Amino acid sequence: SVGTYNAMRAMSTALPNLQQLSLQYLYGENKYIDGDDPKVLPPRANWTSHDINIISRFRNLRALSIGEAAPLNGRYPVLFNFPLLQRLSVSRCIHLKLELHILASFPLLKELNLNCNVSGNLSSLRMLKDSLEIIVIRGRSVRGDYMGLADFHNLKRLDITGTNVTGDVRSISEHDFPALKSLALPYNVVGGEQYEFERISDVPSFMQDFHLLLQRTPSIFNKYLFPAAFNWCLSDQSPDWYDREEDSPLPPFDLQFILAGPRLGWSWCSLDSDSDDFERSCEINWLDPEPSAESCVYDTYNWHVQFLKLHQNFNFYRGYHQPPSEHQYHRMCVERELR
Repeated sequence: SVGTYNAMRAMSTALPNLQQLSLQYLYGENKYIDGDDPKVLPPRANWTSHDINIISRFRNLRALSIGEAAPLNGRYPVLFNFPLLQRLSVSRCIHLKLELHILASFPLLKELNLNCNVSGNLSSLRMLKDSLEIIVIRGRSVRGDYMGLADFHNLKRLDITGTNVTGDVRSISEHDFPALKSLALPYNVVGGEQYEFERISDVPSFMQDFHLLLQRTPSIFNKYLFPAAFNWCLSDQSPDWYDREEDSPLPPFDLQFILAGPRLGWSWCSLDSDSDDFERSCEINWLDPEPSAESCVYDTYNWHVQFLKLHQNFNFYRGYHQPPSEHQYHRMCVERELR
């Protein structure tokens, strides 16, 4: 509110050592003065403008949060010139323009959370490789290869799902991202969330490589998306793609991971968008060997296998470890109708 702004202006003189600051909505026809290269916003032309430059007095600022409706417009170098800042959060401030390279003015930055009109190459963050611990970015104008951050030895969380960053999860080697505990990648990355495979034949070798990655770093991927294989599927632009037959099961173009006790496998399946359940599944492609019948984990494994037989529908695609060809699928649908 304007009252809060007036309080901030008073504090800029009385409390220059303030360490936390949040910029929010001002209410009514009030805004901060336009920054460099502002967007033309006729409805705001006659609004009362308030000086945002006063925050430059807070030289000891450690945490800065810019909220969803903060009336900022353009570029504001003054917002990104706090040498002691450790936490920066910008949320859905749609008219604020922010380039990643300007973050170089935060040499001690540990936590970065940007969900806004941000642009630039991810490599611009390399100047902060010794300090950053958390990186969360949502911005389609952010590009680059995420592996450029692999040597950030303090990085614990990397979530760039809302960007146009590219790469391949299989590029992660044993010594990359040494402190990472949580990783979420966009669909442009091979193996990122909602990644779409171009060919059915690409998947088995990818799954084998991904299994090796899981064995090295078992806990960094989103556990909630793991059963649905991070929403991986076959691209509808793939030459292997075909349409569903009317009143017949969906073609199995989605992927899922299956865990039976200690044994991991995967299968092609069809995701029913109405129920959010896996409607039909091809045969399981196991990545781990079957436990010995004498082992202490065999009973657990066997119980899960029996559970899968009851709750996964393998009947229609029985015998198929990958989606049938279009001709095979049409034949199966006809035979189903004749039964």
